[in-house]
Amino acid sequence: MKLSDELKLKIENHTGSKIKSLSSISGGCISDAYKVVLQNDKNFFLKLNFNASADMFIKEAHGLNELKKANAIRIPEVMLFDTSYILLEHIEAGVKSNSFFENFGRKFAQLHKFSQNEFGFYEDNYIGSNPQLNAAGEDEKADWVKFYFNKRILFQYKLAEKNRYSTDELRKGIRLLENKFEDIMKGSAEPPALLHGDLWGGNYMIDKNGEACLIDPAVYYGHREADLGMTKLFGGFNNRFYSAYNECYPLKEGYIYRENIYKLYHVLNHLNLFGSGYYPQAIALIKSYI
Repeated sequence: MKLSDELKLKIENHTGSKIKSLSSISGGCISDAYKVVLQNDKNFFLKLNFNASADMFIKEAHGLNELKKANAIRIPEVMLFDTSYILLEHIEAGVKSNSFFENFGRKFAQLHKFSQNEFGFYEDNYIGSNPQLNAAGEDEKADWVKFYFNKRILFQYKLAEKNRYSTDELRKGIRLLENKFEDIMKGSAEPPALLHGDLWGGNYMIDKNGEACLIDPAVYYGHREADLGMTKLFGGFNNRFYSAYNECYPLKEGYIYRENIYKLYHVLNHLNLFGSGYYPQAIALIKSYI
């Protein structure tokens, strides 16, 4: 891989050092990833994608910078970004410390204590490569139930219809779910929390100190149970993580009952991203309430 002269010059001007080497890193499912080594022996992480939406890396940079405001958990430093690339601090990989999940759970709880007055975010962004709508209507800014149903569940359902993954069964299920939504969410009201938005086992790293570092966010301000629901979908967390979280920032009664409603958003998103293999899971999650 050879960088364009323009990008090479931007990196060298920003870092104050010439590039010594560029090596490919495996693991990226949407973009190409590289380790950039400078002549001053500093390292950076570069993601490139010339086919991505023009604002994808811009939104990623904004999300990382928002998470950093909470000063709760390690977030890679954003160096440079544009329409086709983002350059980040390179996180040297390590192994989990003995107290990794306890520390991670406490720090994640601290992240969720960072709040603002309204649900949503100042801009839309992406969940994977699908759009994530964050611009709340006037009736949604202070109403999590309306925000979550309209901007998360209903949006993904309409996208499934557009992508021809919808059926009469799914259509009826969403309609019945809408009728029960207020009851499902009853008693869970909380202030808007800063969310990673897409936290699963592949979206955190272990740094050389054995501590967690969050990457690849889909940031917005929402109910913290939405973040925790996503962590239950694909593994990567253990009971010590959840116990430490709950000790630091106790969850409201009924949070386990509400987990499926938060899983549903991500399963519908995976249905739209990866196809009908996720359809049975989406239906099962809906049927758990109706």
